[in-house]
Amino acid sequence: MSNEIQEEEVKLFNAWSFKDVEVRDFTLEHYINLKPIIVPHSCGRHEHKRFWKSNISVIERFVNRLLAPGFIQGKIKGRKSSYNSGKKSKLISSIKSAFVLMNLTTGENPVQILVDAIINSAPREETTKIAMGGISYASSVDVAPQRRVDLAIKYIVQAIGTKSHSNVRQFEENIAQELILAARNSQDSRAVKRKDEIERIAVSAR
Repeated sequence: MSNEIQEEEVKLFNAWSFKDVEVRDFTLEHYINLKPIIVPHSCGRHEHKRFWKSNISVIERFVNRLLAPGFIQGKIKGRKSSYNSGKKSKLISSIKSAFVLMNLTTGENPVQILVDAIINSAPREETTKIAMGGISYASSVDVAPQRRVDLAIKYIVQAIGTKSHSNVRQFEENIAQELILAARNSQDSRAVKRKDEIERIAVSAR
């Protein structure tokens, strides 16, 4: 009983609950990890272990993707940075500020907004090259659920990076804006546009 009470009290940054967060795409339920955590930092326990990334909180996966060199060339806490690698504590602080902005703007749980953004940015179909007898052609294929989550996070981070480059807005504002637009499945979201483009190309390659 005490363990159940303790788990209910665990909130992201001691502010946002995981209790009512819903994965509205049942195909991604097992790949979007919503285990309650306070700080999205597991010290790389999933490294070098196949498929273990699905056991890591989706929020930490989002933070780790933002840390990838070359993805973001924007500003963290007002400081220009060409790479975010090695600045996880600053990035977590920026994520917390972005979640506060999202909560104040929409009145919704920012964890739910992130999950909806990932679902709406995850492509269901993509193309692959098939070579036969020296001739290669593109063919449409279904996307595995784990890869769908990977691609969705990638597209969202790339969209944030594009917005952050040469932009007067703060880094936190760009994160909040892109996640809110993607959660609403808006065409103003670069991640949603990218997903639609990938699916459109796949349809033409059927």
